[in-house]
Amino acid sequence: MSSATSPAPTRQRIIEAVLRIIGRDGVAGVTNRRIAREAGVSLGSVTYHFETQHELLRESLLHFVREETRRFTELAEAHRGACDLDVAGAAALAGQVAGDIGFDSEHIAPFELYVEAGRDARLREAAAEAFTAYDRLAAQILAGLGVPDAERYAAATVALVMGLQLRRLATGSPAEDLVDALLLLARGAVGPGAPVPGAAASAPAR
Repeated sequence: MSSATSPAPTRQRIIEAVLRIIGRDGVAGVTNRRIAREAGVSLGSVTYHFETQHELLRESLLHFVREETRRFTELAEAHRGACDLDVAGAAALAGQVAGDIGFDSEHIAPFELYVEAGRDARLREAAAEAFTAYDRLAAQILAGLGVPDAERYAAATVALVMGLQLRRLATGSPAEDLVDALLLLARGAVGPGAPVPGAAASAPAR
């Protein structure tokens, strides 16, 4: 079944149940019986929609990324016409969004799945597709903010955001760290000595 199609209600409930289970107990905690119980569906429904655990993990990861990119795209679109959304403003917004994201089990699950992709080559294509989606979104946002050569910096931006989110998860560090890091990256992107619009008013001198 194609990952591009919208999941049927039962299929989506199964995927969301898998993400919750992985977030709580890791990939090793995923069994068909537990999924059925968590999703409130029959055991046969799990095996009907997903023939293998590999397919189940792959579709769960891609579902999460599709939902996240949709949400962040809508957020970016909502602020596209704001005249005061310069680089510094975008960094502040990113920090606010990061702070609003609670690390519930469904948001912990992707980190588990990316690590699992390091062990299981069959998941790497899905992981690569996930990062490509994030890179594309980052490039669009950076280009909209006037950052030159936005595609070049997209992967670094995604890595920075995900790395700091992982640090928040592990240590409880504040989301404000993300703002400073994004501003540092922006300064490098626009070139040595070039001003970052709005940065002087929004961040302390380094």
